[in-house]
Order: sequence, then structure tokens, then C-alpha cells
Amino acid sequence: MARKAKEEAEKTHEMILQSAVLLFADKGYEKTTLNDIADSLQMTKGAIYWHFESKEKLLMELLDSALDHFRRDLYAMMPDGELTFVAVAKMMIKNANGLIGDKLGEAFFRFVKSGIKWSGGSMARFREDFVTQDKIGPKQAFEKAILKDCRTGRIKSEIAARADEISSVLMALWDGLVMQKLDGFLSCDLGMALTHAYSAIWDNIRNYENSKEFEVSNTSI
Repeated sequence: MARKAKEEAEKTHEMILQSAVLLFADKGYEKTTLNDIADSLQMTKGAIYWHFESKEKLLMELLDSALDHFRRDLYAMMPDGELTFVAVAKMMIKNANGLIGDKLGEAFFRFVKSGIKWSGGSMARFREDFVTQDKIGPKQAFEKAILKDCRTGRIKSEIAARADEISSVLMALWDGLVMQKLDGFLSCDLGMALTHAYSAIWDNIRNYENSKEFEVSNTSI
């Protein structure tokens, strides 16, 4: 009996998270209330509070759960536990392909990118924790992989100083192409587009030369 009750509680917990994702994506995090989530599930607000003491706690669990899922998938693909640029790139391409057509995945992506007011109060502090935390996320995975590739000689040591910059570009590419696909502006295959982009960047950093060909002057016109 106790086991069945626990299973029911876990099922309800997951249903609340899923409902929250859809509502956050549709209405925005700030405008969505715990009453809205309760109404969508035909539950009482008290039942929601039994699982989550606040909307912020619910959001934190959603983000932590997404990072945990990413890390499990990433480590499963890493050869002999080795974090490399190629391993992370393959993982991100796989994630992108799996996201498209997944209602909850698409909703989560949209609300994280545009549905959260990150500035001010506890959310600003949480954003800082989310970006810099020791729990590895996609950007941190790329950065750590680049540094590891430098240490093992797969790419030149000079690249280490640019690891943060490169990982930021890699994530901006991922975010942009996924959003383009979701909005219907990317006509080609998303996985192939990311493969070509990441391959080009990998070739560039493997053959890195300190070229000034594309430098833009900061001098005002």
C-alpha cells in the first residue's frame, strides 16, 4: 500500500512539472501562478504546495532535472569517460534532434530562453548559480572539453585562453539554430546544420593561427 502511494505521489509530482513547463511557455513564468497549474490538473492549490513550497522551487527542480538529463546522456556518449569537443558536439546534436517534435522539450526550451524574468532578487542569484555552477551544463561541457583537448595535445595550447569565448559561440549557434527550426525559418535538417557548424569550428581550432583577417576595428566611424 505504501509503495503504491509513493508511486502515485511521484506520478503527480511529474504531472505538476509537465503542466508547469507548458504553462510557463504559454503564459510566461511571471504570469503563471500555482493556481493556474492546479486548475490545469484539476487539483487544489494545497495539493501543489504539498509537492512544491513555491513556484521558484518548482522552477529550480525543472532546471536541475534538465541538467541531470543532459549530464547522463553526455557521460553515456563519452569514450572511456573522456570529455572531448567531439563528444560534447555529438551530444548537443543528438539533443537538438530529440527536441524537435517533443512537445514538452520544445516548451521547456522556449520558456527558458524567453519566459523567465532572470533579473532582480532571487532569480538573478539563481541565474548566476545556473550559469556558473559546478554541476556541468552544455556551455561548461564545451569549455571543459576544449581545455582537456588542449592538455592532451589534440588542439594547440593557445586555444585554452579562448575556451570561454568559443563555448559561448557554440551555445549561441545551438540556441539560434534550434529556435530557427522551431519557428519554421530553418528549411534544412537541424542535425546536419549543427554538424556542419561544429565541424567547421573544430577544424578551425585544430588549425588555429592567430590571424587578423576578420578583426573589426573598434574605432568610431
